[in-house]
Amino acid sequence: MTTLTASSSLNFDLIGKPGSRAELTTPALVLDLDVFEKNLALMKDFAAGAGIALRPHAKTHKSAHIARKQIEEGALGICCAKLAEAEALADQGISNLLLTSPVVTSRGFERLIALKRKSEGLMITLDNLEVARRLAQALPPGEAPLDVLLDLDVGLHRTGIQPGAPMIELADFIAQQPVFRFRGVQAYAGHVQHIEDFAERRKTSLECMRILKLACVALSERDMAPEIVSGGGTGTFDIDPELGVLTELQVGSYIFMDRQYLDVKAREGRQPFEPALQVMTTVISANHDGLATTDAGFKTFASDADAPHILSGAPQGSAYFFYGDEQGGVAVPDNARLAVGSVLSCIVPHCDPTVNLYDHYHVVRGDTLVDIWPVTARGCSQ
Repeated sequence: MTTLTASSSLNFDLIGKPGSRAELTTPALVLDLDVFEKNLALMKDFAAGAGIALRPHAKTHKSAHIARKQIEEGALGICCAKLAEAEALADQGISNLLLTSPVVTSRGFERLIALKRKSEGLMITLDNLEVARRLAQALPPGEAPLDVLLDLDVGLHRTGIQPGAPMIELADFIAQQPVFRFRGVQAYAGHVQHIEDFAERRKTSLECMRILKLACVALSERDMAPEIVSGGGTGTFDIDPELGVLTELQVGSYIFMDRQYLDVKAREGRQPFEPALQVMTTVISANHDGLATTDAGFKTFASDADAPHILSGAPQGSAYFFYGDEQGGVAVPDNARLAVGSVLSCIVPHCDPTVNLYDHYHVVRGDTLVDIWPVTARGCSQ
């Protein structure tokens, strides 16, 4: 059921009205349901053919609605980057959550214990022996053990313990604690995901997977064969399963796609996934030839990547740029002018942080607004 706020009610009266997509109050975060469902089905079919499970990442969408749809389409669970994300999704009944980032503070441990008690199938990751010791002391004895994946560094150097002796020492400790249940390993090669050339991306990704494979062999030799080996991403979804190491994929952006991922060359040349997430913006001024001003500036698009790509609403060759916090600009070829009130649809530069700027998705099918979904975990960065 849609939860309304002041911002969602601006467009609520348009739900179900033919042609309502073009009437949305902008800027608006728009989810094209037809494309979204196609992307879901493509990844589901790939995973089934590759014999690998899906555990999609909620850091991309931060939405209980979307998490449910991913589970309905066969995902065995959902990844969360932050504890607050997991708490928000658990409050909406989403279970089988994997927390992919470390929790290291005493207050964080308290929240983790509370989350474990209400969230069936919760798993966490650990990459530090001292943190593991402190968490083991904080967990109440006599309760069901907390499922743990060992977070392994395969080259990103963001989180994860080094393969070799440090990994073995941490794994041994986890396996020996009655408050923990060792389930396997996690490894994410985030530095590989946006390598544009497919051959180079495949080579680098498989190098990371070989490190992971050797680590799994070392654990198996100590009678700690990983039941779960979780990792991968949208940029390497069809590469990482090649070595048969991963048991599940942590894909995220495939459901939406953005300009960064659309620039990455796919195995067959063209990306199989299409842009389902867009921002709609309206031209509010056009007093100069070849230039127009929109109502969507830095506060509307995450600006860590290039500018948005205009999908529709402006002549081919038009380029988006930022005029400032509140306004964007469009450079129109041949000194043409866009009419004031024209509506543009833009592919976002980077989907994850752009989603976090909005309260709601405006869900459309064709030219009709069919629902408004809250961004459940917006701002949940703690």
